[in-house]
Amino acid sequence: MSGGLRRELGLASLLAVVFFNVSGGPYGIEDAVASFGPGLALLLLVVTPLVWSLPVSLAMAEMAGALPDEGGYVAWVRRAFGPFWGFQVGWWSWLNSFVDVAVYPALFADYLRFWWPGMSAPARWALALAFIWTLTGLNVAGVRLTGRSAVVLGICALLPVAALTLVAAGRARHAPWLPLAAEGQGLLGGLGLGLAVMMWNYSGWDNPSTCLGETRAPERNFRRAVLGALPLIALAYVLPVGAALSATEDWEKWETGQLPLIAAAVGGPGLAGLVTLGALAATAGLFLSSLLTSSRLPFVLAQAGRLPAWISAVHPRLGTPWAAVVLSSACYSLFAFWSFKELIVLNMWLYSLALLLELAAFVALRLREPGLPRPWRVGGGLTGMWLTAALPAAVCLLAMATAGWLDTAVGVAAALTGPVAWGWWGRGRPVRPVEG
Repeated sequence: MSGGLRRELGLASLLAVVFFNVSGGPYGIEDAVASFGPGLALLLLVVTPLVWSLPVSLAMAEMAGALPDEGGYVAWVRRAFGPFWGFQVGWWSWLNSFVDVAVYPALFADYLRFWWPGMSAPARWALALAFIWTLTGLNVAGVRLTGRSAVVLGICALLPVAALTLVAAGRARHAPWLPLAAEGQGLLGGLGLGLAVMMWNYSGWDNPSTCLGETRAPERNFRRAVLGALPLIALAYVLPVGAALSATEDWEKWETGQLPLIAAAVGGPGLAGLVTLGALAATAGLFLSSLLTSSRLPFVLAQAGRLPAWISAVHPRLGTPWAAVVLSSACYSLFAFWSFKELIVLNMWLYSLALLLELAAFVALRLREPGLPRPWRVGGGLTGMWLTAALPAAVCLLAMATAGWLDTAVGVAAALTGPVAWGWWGRGRPVRPVEG
């Protein structure tokens, strides 16, 4: 244990947490098809994990084996560049989670519109709040229960996707990759912009590292979880989207919440209801698992004396950082008021900034501390190391460059809150966690 925390996340639970921190299934991917076209969307779903997800997951696996500490990448960046930058990466990631994690209650409400098309704005917000605080209670109840719940929700999310894929594939009428691109969307230009958009659907491989101090055999199980989740996530995108495109004609109308309508078209109301339930289970798993990993950020920053000490409180009986969980959920409740699309605007800019720092720490620690015990490391020597860091770093820079002036200005302003917060709280000395 570390400060009262308990090592209760096993391999299956960690795999589910990784799955939900990165993806949760194809629910929410529908907009990309209408924006880029069938062929380009499928190409992006295949290319993105190769140039983005695989190198990031390999770098995180090496670091998790070398430094399996609670807080994960916060500890890695702190070791590589000092406490100031460790605070920045933790603060930026937590701030980004206000946007990222609050997407899921909104997505839950969007999918529930299949059964409640006349949902009002106040009802939508009330549903989002009930969703948030029910899953917050589950998080406070213990990491073992949270992990096992993630496994159950993962099964419930994927089984309807498998059923939709099989039914749609049996009704295939044409090639799913035609047309290659939407009207007015060039293949090369669309590939560059689409890669930045797809980052959101394939991002989050570093997030579960924040729970390494609560993971059993983290040196081994983190690597197994991320490398096992990668093909699962890619297939959970490509197969149902490809099958649905091969069986339907109106891809131009695809939008968030479209999968149940596609299921109704190819398999009737029973399949549509099943897919809707799968989408609701996916959004619950996404929020549950993301709250688990994101709440550890303020916890470790407070544990190090860089945020108020009460945030590092650990429940004496349940062994969970309950104060950080409740504080994070309160922030998500405020951000849940905005719609799905409005929330994503800021997300990838801040995430890219934090990940660039994490990748720099991966390189710096490999060069500065070659003797650091690494139970597993990225192969290929220095070439493999640089390639692993450079590919996702280039995608990060692409996403930031294509964000637009307004989004960039908002992102810079959000990032500058990190030094301000450091100046406000950062003079404190490290403290022990507050029990209770």
